[in-house]
Amino acid sequence: MRPRFSLLVVLSCLSSAAILLAQTQTSNSTAGATPNSAQAVNALQNAITALAARSTVSDVTLTGTVEWIAGSEDKTGNVTYKALLSTSRLDMNFSGGARSEIRTAGTSGPSGVWVGLDGVSHRMAYHNLLVDPGWFPLFALWNINSSPNSFLTYVGQETRNGEAVVHLVASQRFQASPGVDTALMQHLTQVDVYLDSTTLLPISYVTNIHPDDNELLDIPSEIRYSSYKTIAGLQIPLHVQKFVNNNLSLDLLFQNAALNTGISAAQINTQ
Repeated sequence: MRPRFSLLVVLSCLSSAAILLAQTQTSNSTAGATPNSAQAVNALQNAITALAARSTVSDVTLTGTVEWIAGSEDKTGNVTYKALLSTSRLDMNFSGGARSEIRTAGTSGPSGVWVGLDGVSHRMAYHNLLVDPGWFPLFALWNINSSPNSFLTYVGQETRNGEAVVHLVASQRFQASPGVDTALMQHLTQVDVYLDSTTLLPISYVTNIHPDDNELLDIPSEIRYSSYKTIAGLQIPLHVQKFVNNNLSLDLLFQNAALNTGISAAQINTQ
């Protein structure tokens, strides 16, 4: 049986990780940020607690409707999202075909494919697989917190999309080694997380995506979360939007959620 994780148990272990991060992170490269990594780790852990203080979850399946906007195309249909901590799949079904995004973080590194309306599968570029896609905020934050290479910065109180938020920045830092551009890797793994200043629930998850052949060109990508609902003790945003280059790209409205159904990574990865 695949193990589940209980956040009530694991958060006590995370406090030790917070101490370690605070001891090792003594500088930051975010302009205007406060070099207080312990505060950032604490805020991230509190956000995880706000999402699932008393829940045990191994997998999630969400279903609902989707609007996909790409240039002059504007399609509506049904959507199914399935995820484990390290594997996720987004299936969108339209009248003219289906589109899917499948990602996994294996022991040999991340991999992913997207399937177009024509049914043809395409590999995702490695540099676009270095951060969680952010569709499910609990797993996205958990993956940041559980990484031994995470570098967390507390930026502070701000206003984001008209809401008062706490702004955190996360990136991955690696030991210098031949052939590895550590500064570029840190940039490619940067995630800006915005938490509601009252509830500490995530409301925005911001990354950069890049053309397949140019990891140096940044294209802003933002996931926005709203309409949170408590389901089996878990706070789940039923309205999830993706903005690419500040334009709405996907608008997901979930009506149903199923937790701990026993789906496997193999089932998610099957095309």
